[in-house]
Amino acid sequence: MLTTAQFKKRLHGWLSYAFASEVFVIVSLTLFLPICLEQFARDNGYLLPGKTIPCKEALMPTGETDQPRCAVKIGFAWIDTASFSLYTNSLSVALQAITVISVGGIADNPKHRKRLLLGFAALGAASATLFLALPSSSPIWPLAALLAMFANVGFGTSVVAMNAYLPSLARGSPEVAKIRAEMDRTRSESELPADEGIGNGGASDHVDAPLMATSRPEEDQELRGTYDSELSRAMSRISSQGIALGYGAGICLLLVALVLVTVLHGSTFALRLAIGLSGIWWAVFSIPAAIWLDGGGDDGASADAVWIDDESADGGRKWNTRSEVVAAWRRLGGMLRPREIKRLRNTFKYLAAWFLLSDGFTTITSTAMLFGKTSLNMAPSALVIVGVLSPLSGILGSLVWPMLQRRLLWSNLKIVIVLVILCSLIPAYGCMGFVFQGRTKFGGLTSQGEMFGLAVYFGFVYGAFQGYARAFYAELLPPGEEARWYGLFSITDKSSSFVGPLVVGLISDLSGNIRYSFFFLVLMIWLAVPILMSVDVERGRKDAREYRYISTSDAT
Repeated sequence: MLTTAQFKKRLHGWLSYAFASEVFVIVSLTLFLPICLEQFARDNGYLLPGKTIPCKEALMPTGETDQPRCAVKIGFAWIDTASFSLYTNSLSVALQAITVISVGGIADNPKHRKRLLLGFAALGAASATLFLALPSSSPIWPLAALLAMFANVGFGTSVVAMNAYLPSLARGSPEVAKIRAEMDRTRSESELPADEGIGNGGASDHVDAPLMATSRPEEDQELRGTYDSELSRAMSRISSQGIALGYGAGICLLLVALVLVTVLHGSTFALRLAIGLSGIWWAVFSIPAAIWLDGGGDDGASADAVWIDDESADGGRKWNTRSEVVAAWRRLGGMLRPREIKRLRNTFKYLAAWFLLSDGFTTITSTAMLFGKTSLNMAPSALVIVGVLSPLSGILGSLVWPMLQRRLLWSNLKIVIVLVILCSLIPAYGCMGFVFQGRTKFGGLTSQGEMFGLAVYFGFVYGAFQGYARAFYAELLPPGEEARWYGLFSITDKSSSFVGPLVVGLISDLSGNIRYSFFFLVLMIWLAVPILMSVDVERGRKDAREYRYISTSDAT
């Protein structure tokens, strides 16, 4: 069992990595990477339809809309400069999903988890930092796409390893450890009649033992319920601390980037500098994690066979990377067998809705930034402000919506559905631009001022949605298998997130107007609503409690 000092050391190491890595998402992945990749392509592109005039020689003044369409030649194909950024994002997310699936088993192994985290953190931080050394005028400028892919893969995979620490951290918290000690004491006392006997083995011995055996299950069940509740609260508390620190760090660096982008007049170098700084921040603040996080075996809190899944034991099998990767894909295949899906049909219904929603919300973010830059011609400094407003509003939303829930007595599922409908109004509002554009100076996302208002609105809704989406999913999970199923939750997120950017890229390429992609985003989000409404929460909870995973070998 961990001492308080040991627990705090590991907790601070975990929080330091959240503080380090989340900056890359808020500063680069969400804001500057899409813009910078589009700017790289634009600096090397030509105006359509002639493809003879360089785009950088024909840029309109900042604040003007309807900037001329620009295309860049990649290999033998000409693609829209906005599509270059979207295609890169789509490929990077697909590669990230493959990597996350492959290393899931390794991240579950305490002996290799830290090296996995630090290795992919180094890959991601180095890739982001290298943007400082790659100008858009370089003949090898397309390497920017490769750096973006590596950075995204490094972040996603290292976060999987970071999340794998969360259960053991929660088990090591003083509140949980205290209850566990009481459980161990009760278990030891209940075993005394069998081990030591009472008196000389007379009839009284046989009377007491059954009575103790009869009372023990009720006492164990009550303690186990208390233990599970405290463990759940500890995990939520630690996770929330990580999210808060990450958002705070991201906002701090965004404000620094805003000053730099403004001073450098929104140049391509300013965008590269912002991404490079996020990589440096990521690397520097990962150092405390490298020092404080545990790199050996688990703390022992999970060693009791009562509390862990039997399949998590090594069973004497020799460990190697190849076997772990193969096993991870086999286990994923087993969980997705029709028999398993039928047994947990409500859990998989929610995963189907999550497939659409995670992709839709992620695509809204990247599409809005590209729309602001290419269609509204917003200055980089203005886009930074948009990037700051959204997470700030997200913090407020995550606090306000639970208060509304307590007042209105709504279930988690109802809150999720309401938030999804509210979020769908953003791309629907963008579609109205076809009506307002050219007729008024405001309405339908035709002015830059509307972007700031929508950033606040989106952050307020999306910040709450992230928390409620995870909380409701937890209600449908088999007890004792939360980590495995949250892994599937993450895989569903990553494997879907390349679809939206890919389709939006195709729409932008074929139509020459990224605004048409708002219709697709409305459709994607609304498709999830009837799926969410079909989830039977009570049946889902019952099925989850009774569920036990059956491997192929067990079935045969």
